[in-house]
Amino acid sequence: MALDIMGIIGIVLLIGIVKKNAIMMIDFALNAERQENLSPLEAIHQAALLRFRPILMTTLAALFGALPLMMSTGTGAELRRPLGVAIVFGLLLSQLLTLFTTPVMYLFMDKISRRVRDFFQPSSDEEKITERP
Repeated sequence: MALDIMGIIGIVLLIGIVKKNAIMMIDFALNAERQENLSPLEAIHQAALLRFRPILMTTLAALFGALPLMMSTGTGAELRRPLGVAIVFGLLLSQLLTLFTTPVMYLFMDKISRRVRDFFQPSSDEEKITERP
């Protein structure tokens, strides 16, 4: 099936849904880290568990809305079918990727930010060594 303007519209829609899902999970994890003093691993685990249902509901609603587009026949169906195919299969793939890669990327970015923070802010022992009387 050719990638036409309708397929591209479907891809743009998918990008928005995937970003919303990731933002929901990361926002919840950041709040859990700050307010409940959880470790990043505990925070993203709790976020993944508690935000799974809303993410799944959003994905299923969009998927079931796109099924008639994908399975349509008749006049004009050749215009709408690429949009339905892009949305349905894209949502299935993106749901799996979002649920698995978002926590991994969250922990990876947390590790990088800690290393950068440690590099630019030396510990108190290093400050004592470099201070001159």
